[in-house]
Amino acid sequence: MKWRLLLIFVCLITGLVYAQDDATNLLDTCVQTYDPDQDYFPDKVEVEYSTGFSVEYFNNYKLLSVVTPWEETVQYILLQCGTPAPQGYDDIPVIEVPVQRVVTTSTTFLPHFVDQDVVETIVGMDNLSFPSEAEIVDWIETGNVVEVYADYAPNTEVLIELDPDVVFLQDFAPDGAAVQLAELGIPTALNYDFNDTTPLGQAEWGKYFALFFNTEAAANEQFEAVETAYLELAALTTDLQDRPTVMVGSPWQGTWYVSGGGSYPAALLKDAGADYLWADTEESGSLALEFETVLDVAAQADFWVNVNWTTLDDALAENENYDEFAPFRNGQVYAYNAAVGPNGGILYFETGAAYPHLVLADLIAIFHPDLLPDHELYFYRAVPQSE
Repeated sequence: MKWRLLLIFVCLITGLVYAQDDATNLLDTCVQTYDPDQDYFPDKVEVEYSTGFSVEYFNNYKLLSVVTPWEETVQYILLQCGTPAPQGYDDIPVIEVPVQRVVTTSTTFLPHFVDQDVVETIVGMDNLSFPSEAEIVDWIETGNVVEVYADYAPNTEVLIELDPDVVFLQDFAPDGAAVQLAELGIPTALNYDFNDTTPLGQAEWGKYFALFFNTEAAANEQFEAVETAYLELAALTTDLQDRPTVMVGSPWQGTWYVSGGGSYPAALLKDAGADYLWADTEESGSLALEFETVLDVAAQADFWVNVNWTTLDDALAENENYDEFAPFRNGQVYAYNAAVGPNGGILYFETGAAYPHLVLADLIAIFHPDLLPDHELYFYRAVPQSE
């Protein structure tokens, strides 16, 4: 990419040679004098919870593997810039790291950019009005970020002009945008953080981004803090005998989508000490149900969570039958719209996956307030009857 050529040119005319500190990865420089026996990635990550990606380290490159929703594995060579590409990987794309100019296409990526202090590498986003993270919004307002999607698809002309080191995206078919962009010479890296079905598995995708920025040390520190907090909270409910029953969601266009028993929300509810009413289903996604089917199962539920209502009166105006559910009548309905970003986006969807301990703490405080008596809800709020 252009920045690498400029960096090499500067080094040549100044006689500057970069020496690597043996204890850290190179974050913003390329290797000038290559030593095949040197480990250029002393900081490494280990993937413990995620089933969606893995990495194998070599002295001057990383072999990243990503599992797609259609259960294929795609791979990338992440090559330390200034070192020779390895042999024997002819069909695998090579991306030089650390990347300096990137495009993001999902708000769930953004908390990891903040945590790893690489926000200023973002030169393009799918839609500039979507992000809610304050640091990201501030960066957008500098004018250094370009909107790269039009009609929900990549604008190839804009991307060619931007000349990014990599576009992080989510394709939903084997012949999706990544194939089209590769044919145009635009490097892409697929990311399926949403496909992990455990809270810590989704949070661990911060390590995926670290592989591209050489920020493994920062990613490890951040994830260890999240992991420790999550496991300590989950331990509070392990031996509980009194586990309230919980229902989720609300109908959309006539169909009620409830989380399957093998899903991320179901795992959170279990760890929060709740008896989720669809926990015995195996689906890792959603179940599409009719209103009457949900009523048969959940009419006497103790709690109702994961709605996006302002008031119960507004909900009744939408569907007068909601008061057939006990938690609706008893005022035990909780929406995930308490934390809102500068653009009005709901932070639960942008930051909840990166910080599942915050979501878990809210849920425990809702179901078992005696366990966290001083906790103030962050993502969730009790839905009032009226304004």
